[in-house]
Amino acid sequence: MSTTNEDFYAASGETTEGRVFTVTGQDWDSITQALGETAEERIVVNMGPQHPSTHGVLRLILELEGETVTEARCGIGYLHTGIEKNMEYRTWTQGVTFVTRMDYLTPFYNEVAYVLGVERLLDIEDQIPEKANVMRVLLMELNRISSHLVALATGGMEIGALTVMTMGFRERELCLDLFELITGLRMNHAFIRPGGVAQDLPPGALDEIRDFIALMKKRLPEYAALCNANPIFKGRLQNVGHLDMAGCLALGITGPVLRSTGYAWDLRKTQPYCGYETYDFDVHTWDTSDAYGRFRIRLNEMEESLKIIEQAADRLAGLEGAPVMVADKKIAWPSQLAIGSDGMGNSLDHIKHIMGESMEALIHHFKLVTEGFRVPVGQAYVPIESPKGEIGAHIVSDGGTRPFRVHFRDPSFTNLQATSIMSEGGMVADVIVAIASIDPVMGGVDR
Repeated sequence: MSTTNEDFYAASGETTEGRVFTVTGQDWDSITQALGETAEERIVVNMGPQHPSTHGVLRLILELEGETVTEARCGIGYLHTGIEKNMEYRTWTQGVTFVTRMDYLTPFYNEVAYVLGVERLLDIEDQIPEKANVMRVLLMELNRISSHLVALATGGMEIGALTVMTMGFRERELCLDLFELITGLRMNHAFIRPGGVAQDLPPGALDEIRDFIALMKKRLPEYAALCNANPIFKGRLQNVGHLDMAGCLALGITGPVLRSTGYAWDLRKTQPYCGYETYDFDVHTWDTSDAYGRFRIRLNEMEESLKIIEQAADRLAGLEGAPVMVADKKIAWPSQLAIGSDGMGNSLDHIKHIMGESMEALIHHFKLVTEGFRVPVGQAYVPIESPKGEIGAHIVSDGGTRPFRVHFRDPSFTNLQATSIMSEGGMVADVIVAIASIDPVMGGVDR
């Protein structure tokens, strides 16, 4: 047994070549002076993974010459939630509780992509009630607004525009209040279920939604007035993070980054789902291929989402009392739960209905909840348009009550490939703007 303190896995050693600099912050003058005239020397800087400007636990390895970035690489995997593997050990319905936690800023898109895949394998796509589809669209567009608000808020914070940050989070709170009213939770909802949605709209929800629409129609122009023509804001965003259409298509990059090149690719229009083809809205593009264009697109998309939400609210007003879950009781997860008078647990009437009226009903309820339904053998891939780009769920079934394999094409993961090409040749400060314009969420990247 060794009595020394030697670490066999990380042996120490002396640097025998090159020059070592201990960077403590605000000492760039002394470092550049120490470098002297040797311009060929490079400095490698680690930015993150715990850094206020890297959109979560993203590590950037930057090679610098002065303040110019000569090479930029992404280091990912610091969250590593193992969500896709965990889903292989849960029922098809329980899988929703995992996927909602991937990109935690766009939970409804994670849920819808997964659920549409399950429904395709079950061959029940045409049996989903109209009200469930309208509620899915309503929640997704509310979620698009909340996600874009966070993108603008955090992007503004990272370049010092703190008013944009406080405004963005102020409006996002209103979105989260609606989520809580409709689903019971502000985040990680698990509300979209195979066959429909978990619950009907609660009383008064449509009035709250209409109040939100009216308020946001006043608030969104404030962002435009504050930022669109602001010379400091434009100076930080214009011609920064440039990536043209050819680069986007070569890397598989979608969402606002692709639309900022002038290409109107939006799956809600090109490959409609959940009835999007029946809604009136426009796909906005820009022609600058830079961070400023992506900002303007997100601002415009929030206005389009308000239009869709308004149409969805009008439709829901005419669907009062309509079902929100597929009629097939062998698939439909028990959805019409009734809360007890104390606001907690199930009401006595609901328990009586489930447990006291029919032994067969009780057995069915127990089997459906504990074991789950079976999904026919096969595989399906369903893509939808999330606020960050195309999110797709590839689902494989071996005929059992659990997924054989689930894999997601997350837009944050794919879009992060653009970091290098957007950042190299620019300044260190512009790396922050480029990353913010991609708007990655590491929960989706490290799922």
